[in-house]
Amino acid sequence: MKVGITTIFMTDSVRDIYRLSAWLSPAFPVGAYTYSSGLEFAIEEGLVANADLLQGWLADLFRFGSGAIDAGFFCLAYRAAVRDDAKTLGELLDWADALRSTAELALESASQGEAFLKTVRVAWPHDGIDMLADLAISRNRKPAYSVAVGAVCGCHSLSLDMSLTAFLHAVAANLVSAAVRAIPLGQTDGQRVTAALEAVLAEVANKAKAMELETLGAASPMTDWASMQHETQHTRLFRS
Repeated sequence: MKVGITTIFMTDSVRDIYRLSAWLSPAFPVGAYTYSSGLEFAIEEGLVANADLLQGWLADLFRFGSGAIDAGFFCLAYRAAVRDDAKTLGELLDWADALRSTAELALESASQGEAFLKTVRVAWPHDGIDMLADLAISRNRKPAYSVAVGAVCGCHSLSLDMSLTAFLHAVAANLVSAAVRAIPLGQTDGQRVTAALEAVLAEVANKAKAMELETLGAASPMTDWASMQHETQHTRLFRS
């Protein structure tokens, strides 16, 4: 008996959704759930005690802090990977490593970036990903998470808009999850915050696409201060 086989062809958009869902899933082995970007200290001090305060804290982090910088690095790494531009990718590795205001934020970015690149390199191989990994070794830099994900999306020709939105959502969702556990906050309130951040992340993404390396910067002293204080916090659930 002859068995018929149906071949299913993925459209580019379906492929993009599938890969982004895999790479940015909480199940992807980068250990995102162990980091809070200093949010744990802000909760400990009562600075973030409910859903409204959490929404404001995260909105500022994405508009003016590490979220804005990471969105810019993501876009720059994506475009450099599309051009197969090793020189620019090397510069981005250096700058993304340098533009971390605290030791824990540097750890958070570098540890996730290294783990992400290692896993994607095996499961979704590409010559451009090998090049980025080799550049990181030659420059003695662990790749920032934003640079690693942006470059991988560019190597695999995923949509920039879709990739950047998914990346920012994943970062925001992880921080909301941290707050749900640490405040504690109800799951519904956590989703209210996620919904409210939709417009903020769209704004950040639009600005990031126009950024150049020399225009990247941040002004978020409170989130940086919270991250510094977290380094010596007595009781901690999170690594940052």
